[in-house]
Amino acid sequence: MAKVTATAERTINAPAEKVRALVADYADTRPKILTEHYRDYEVTEGGTGAGTKARWKLQATSKRVRDVAATVTEPAPGTLVETDANSSMVTTWTVSGSGDRSIVRIETTWQGAGGIGGFFEKTFAPGGLKRIYEGVLGKLADLV
Repeated sequence: MAKVTATAERTINAPAEKVRALVADYADTRPKILTEHYRDYEVTEGGTGAGTKARWKLQATSKRVRDVAATVTEPAPGTLVETDANSSMVTTWTVSGSGDRSIVRIETTWQGAGGIGGFFEKTFAPGGLKRIYEGVLGKLADLV
C-alpha cells in the first residue's frame, strides 16, 4: 500500500486572520463552501476549530463514496487537521499570508490500495480530489 496525496492551493484577497476564522468555522461557513460532491454534512461536536467533530459523505466519483467521520485538531496557528476515523485519510488545511492576501492549501493523504487498483488510485484519485478542492476554494474566495 502506497501513500496517496492530493493537494490544491489558492490565493485569496483577504487577510489571513479572516480566512483562518472562516476555514475553522465548521458550523456556518463550511456548509456554504462545500461543493455538490459533499452530502449529509453535519457537525456532531463543537463547531469551531480544534475539538470539532463532523461527518459527511464525499462522492469522489459516480461509484466511489467515502463516509468521513472527522476529528479536527490544530497543531499550529493557521493549520487545521481533519483525521478520518473511518479510514487512513488525513486532510490538512493551512492558511498563511500577510497583508490583504492569504494562501489556502488543502492537502489530503491516505494509504492507497495495493496491486493494479492501487496503481490506478495513485494515478487518478489525486487529480479528481484536487478538482473537488479547487471548487471548495473557489467558493471560499467568493464568500470572503
